[in-house]
Amino acid sequence: MNRLDGKVALITGAARGIGGETARLMVEAGARVAVADVLDERGRATARALESSGEALFLHLDVTSEAEWSAAIAAILGRFGRLDILVNNAGLFLGKDIETASLAEWQRLSAVNLTGVFLGTKLALPALRDAARASPHGSAIVNLASTAGLVGSTQDPLYSMTKGGVTLFTKSAALEFARKLYRIRVNSVHPGTIDTDMGDQVLATRARNLGTNDIAAARAQVIDRLPIGRMGTVTDIAKGIVFLASDDAAFMTGSSLVIDGGITAQ
Repeated sequence: MNRLDGKVALITGAARGIGGETARLMVEAGARVAVADVLDERGRATARALESSGEALFLHLDVTSEAEWSAAIAAILGRFGRLDILVNNAGLFLGKDIETASLAEWQRLSAVNLTGVFLGTKLALPALRDAARASPHGSAIVNLASTAGLVGSTQDPLYSMTKGGVTLFTKSAALEFARKLYRIRVNSVHPGTIDTDMGDQVLATRARNLGTNDIAAARAQVIDRLPIGRMGTVTDIAKGIVFLASDDAAFMTGSSLVIDGGITAQ
């Protein structure tokens, strides 16, 4: 028996990167997965690739839209009949400092990174609560935060502000759902610098802040600071997400799983 047999998962920002790899590992673990993203062509391709191993569905979802969240959840219930797992993975990295970021840029960043997590949690809640009643260990929400949500960020203080919000929202939601006996566990994952498109943005920002456009030098600097000696991969993070979503993490709620190569241990 696979660790996610019988489970249905909704993953946002799942067309590529960490979300796409999480979808792949969840299907391998026995889950039926909804791949949600604004990148329609890439998302459909990801869902098609997953269908060779199990059941997958692509859904267009702008996480800042209440109407699109409602439509996505209705589509999942119509196709699969339940929802056990929500992974709030969609996120943006701005890469600007406080003095240069505009109000419009901040509003877009917070809309995706904060409002998206709130809307997903609120609108998926009834379906997650219903599924929890029929599951030995309930349902699960996994929120993607960041090491920048635990310690200060030298590269993007506004991104850090949003991910700090996700960190404490996770803990508060976990406590609320426990108080209400909903049997929905809520945990967060905190990646360090990962080899993804967003990771490339972080490196570009670091290079710019060093006064160069030398991405290779910025990468070498990051790796030199990592006790484990390498940047993370999407699989490193996706494995942690699958763990928190599974019954293996049945006694975890309100927790922060740090997967960062040791950077915050220093």
